[in-house]
Amino acid sequence: MTYKSILIDQITACYNDKSWFIPLADILADLTVSEAVTENENKQSICSIVNHIIYWNERWLERFKAGEFVSNNTINNDETFSLTPDQFEDLGWNETLIRLEKVFSNWRTVLEETDESKLTRQIPEYYNAQWWGVVSNLSIHNAYHIGQIMLLKKLIRVK
Repeated sequence: MTYKSILIDQITACYNDKSWFIPLADILADLTVSEAVTENENKQSICSIVNHIIYWNERWLERFKAGEFVSNNTINNDETFSLTPDQFEDLGWNETLIRLEKVFSNWRTVLEETDESKLTRQIPEYYNAQWWGVVSNLSIHNAYHIGQIMLLKKLIRVK
């Protein structure tokens, strides 16, 4: 096993490989836009959590491809959960799902093309963490939110 193979496995398990938990693509496959934007008592919705997942996966993918950590302090983490008006319509929700699939697909492609040595490089600007650890933690972050999404879906469907 290599860092690369483990990271590819983690990214794939999160999005579309049935393993220890239901992957995100399967959870979202039959979800209506109405269900996706339904808020719980904490004002969270499946769509808002998906936006958050997309945001952080895109940011870290950009950083990984650039080979450096550039902080984006212009956005508050709470803003990454925001919905856009078009996401309340089928077309906007479908575009969100396409963007989600694209970022996970891009992660797999980039990791497959990455030399193993890049994964052990440290990121001085980010606690001297190695890239493999950062990408692995991103997968843990994804799995955490996938669990939230699954729970929200179950709660919505019970009502």
